[in-house]
Amino acid sequence: MLLNTVEFEYARQNRNPRFDGRFFVGILATGRYCRPICPVRVPKKENVLLYKSAASAAEAGFRPCLR
Repeated sequence: MLLNTVEFEYARQNRNPRFDGRFFVGILATGRYCRPICPVRVPKKENVLLYKSAASAAEAGFRPCLR
């Protein structure tokens, strides 16, 4: 299930630990998905899809981030 809200985008940009596990970020450029607190550089908004669970991101074809 895709998510698309301002609240989740704000949490992703700020790496808010309160949202860890509540949604996952699929990065189109790399084909990986991460938690919102991942320490890697934050990708542009147009290059991400937000998912409700890791399983839904994996089902969409994304691989897990190894960090």
